[in-house]
Order: sequence, then structure tokens, then C-alpha cells
Amino acid sequence: MLAFGKLPLNQRTPLIKDAIAQGIDFFLGNDPATANWPTRIGDKPSRNWWKFGFPVFYVTDLLQLAEALVALGFERDPRLVNILDLICEKQDTQGRWLLEYDYTNKTWGDFGEKKQPNKWVTLRAVRVTKRAFS
Repeated sequence: MLAFGKLPLNQRTPLIKDAIAQGIDFFLGNDPATANWPTRIGDKPSRNWWKFGFPVFYVTDLLQLAEALVALGFERDPRLVNILDLICEKQDTQGRWLLEYDYTNKTWGDFGEKKQPNKWVTLRAVRVTKRAFS
């Protein structure tokens, strides 16, 4: 979905448009903020789904789904209200978001201290909220 969001509308083939539609049906068929999708380990994804992190590797988060949906032009879709509310609730009084999930000792770089305001997570969240609320 992230890759499809990078494609200009005029370059999206019927097959790509169909894939996007199927992805939207899946992700927005249930409220993404509650994540009641079937998984191999139960009826919900990892608890990390609700923790915002950077970088995003093999553990994704709700913010990344919002990034993809906004990039595809679904920022005004009423089914995103709960996701956007959750994102906004995590913002601190100074307009920042915390690093809640990280890959300490799994990457060569240091992207900030966990449970502290983080410029990378804040950038991700600002991009989503700016597009959704502008």
C-alpha cells in the first residue's frame, strides 16, 4: 500500500487499482484502531501495533497504516477517524510524539531514546495529521 501511494494516479493500472481496492477493503473493513483482523496468533496483531516507532522494519504500527492510507488519498475517509484520533491523543503538549518502539542493538544507528519525544516519529505523525486536517 505504501508503494502504491507513491505512484501517480495516471500510472496506476487496473490491476494496481484493484489491489488498492482490496487492501482498502481489508484494512478498513474493521476499525484499524481496534485491529480486529484475523492473524496467525489470534484475533489481534502484536501489541506493538499501537506503539509508534522508527525506523519501521518487520514490526509495523498503526501510524504506518495511516501513512499508507493518506498517501493513497483516503485521508478524508470517515473510517480513519479513530486512527487519527489515536494519533492525535499520543501527541504531547509541545506537539511531539514519543518513540514507543525501537530496534536498539538491531541497527547501526541510534534513532532516539525510547519513551522520549522523537523527531522521526513526530515527522511521521505530522505528515499524516497535516494532510488529514488541512
